[in-house]
Amino acid sequence: MAAERAGDGATGRRSSRWLRAVAAAVAGALPAFAFPAPSLWWLAWVALVPWLLLLRGAPTGGQAVLVGWAGGTGFMLAVHHWLLPSLHVFLFVLAALLGLLWAAWGWLVRRLLGGRPGPGSVAAAVVLVPSGWLIAELVRSWEYLGGPWGLLGASQWQVPPALRLASVGGVWLVSFVLVAANTALAAAAALLLARGSGRPAVPLAPAVAAAAALAVCGGALAAAWAWAPVPRTDGRIRVAVVQPGVVEGQRARLERSEELTRRLAGRKPDLIVWGESSVSFDLGAHPELRRRLADLSSRVDARILVNVDARRSDRPGIYKSSVLIGPDGPIGRRYDKTRLVPFGEYVPARSLLGWATSVGRAAGEDRLRGDGPVMMKASGVRFGPLVCFESAFPDMSRQLALDGAGLIITQSSTSTFQDSWAPAQHASLGALRAAETGRPMVHATLTGISAVYAPRGERTGPWLGTDRSTSEIYTVPLATGETLYLRTGDWIVHVAPAALALYGAVAAARALSSRRRGGTEGPGRFNSRPSESR
Repeated sequence: MAAERAGDGATGRRSSRWLRAVAAAVAGALPAFAFPAPSLWWLAWVALVPWLLLLRGAPTGGQAVLVGWAGGTGFMLAVHHWLLPSLHVFLFVLAALLGLLWAAWGWLVRRLLGGRPGPGSVAAAVVLVPSGWLIAELVRSWEYLGGPWGLLGASQWQVPPALRLASVGGVWLVSFVLVAANTALAAAAALLLARGSGRPAVPLAPAVAAAAALAVCGGALAAAWAWAPVPRTDGRIRVAVVQPGVVEGQRARLERSEELTRRLAGRKPDLIVWGESSVSFDLGAHPELRRRLADLSSRVDARILVNVDARRSDRPGIYKSSVLIGPDGPIGRRYDKTRLVPFGEYVPARSLLGWATSVGRAAGEDRLRGDGPVMMKASGVRFGPLVCFESAFPDMSRQLALDGAGLIITQSSTSTFQDSWAPAQHASLGALRAAETGRPMVHATLTGISAVYAPRGERTGPWLGTDRSTSEIYTVPLATGETLYLRTGDWIVHVAPAALALYGAVAAARALSSRRRGGTEGPGRFNSRPSESR
């Protein structure tokens, strides 16, 4: 009987462990609803609390690692669920691999918030838990791992105080403050749960620490709003966006773009922007098409920024290139896309992962990379082009602004994911890039959503939805001056690992000191407190 009871207990523990992991996957998915299309931006300020509570209540450090992994996997799947038709089962593999980045984070959360956290642990958690989250975001933002799509801070793209915070420390700082607020709320909830379980009254100090942390998060938003430098409006430029919509066939799409552009004649745009892959024929090998586009530019009296997705005649391989067309043909250097979409535009380690092409829509042939940023000009305004996926990278738009761009343009196409959350998620990124750099951002697409943002990140003019086939002229305000992010870059990304390293050093020193004294105090505790009985 004793053996049977032991076996039942072991089975129950295994069942509880996996139920906790499933709950963590669901909890990890909650923040996805803060992003477009639902765009419940306020949810990001509380959505991590259930996941954090599951982590702090994990019976062991190993189970906290499992819960962290499960939650990270759920988060990755939820934010990128629209990739499922393209990647099929491979999406689950990728999500599980990227979810591992939150495994150590889960252990850290339990370490700091487990049991009845004291004021020292609460204060440390509000700094270290966001730092750990930021490390996970930073690693998975490497272009070869999928890039910085779905960063938590990007959910605040339409919240003016958060955009001002982005001008101070980029989207990374917004993520940090969001996770800090969630951590403080989770600490407060943990204290209430401890009191509700029949234990002695919760000490005042930890509750004060949690409240103070929330006040600091709110104060950071208020301080950024009140004191962060803002760009000064200095002139305007009229930019036309041509969005042909869903058109079958490369030639038909090109002809529709030409038709919509001709309608702009007499409306005096300064620059006309077409979406990604708007031209599927190499201009070097098609002189007649080159002349047609040059004549079109002359007719509308404006330069046209097209995007060519074709095999090059002047060098081997396929490139995605932004090409500026004037009345005499192509002007200056073309910009070749430098950061490519894994699996969508190339297959990493194709000899090992080439099988992905047989189960999804992975690239049959790798696109090739360009050499670096290129500056162009229209009506006296310098602008820098980016292509699609590149608008997700804060450093790329920052570099263009530092190079002197007064306007940043993204040529994009998310037509493969037309009826999903992807077009809205992509269009929203322009708000963050504009706020970070203090430069207006134009997001022009083939099939929607196209959007334009002013230098502080606020939307200007209409969004062109996925049901539109049209051209639209936007009067875009230009700006001078530098944001703090433009001056200092990703400073919070350096602060986060430094904080974690300091914590590790202090924990190691405390453990060594305790061992020498023959004590039993665990490493890394910032105050003596009883462990939670589990």
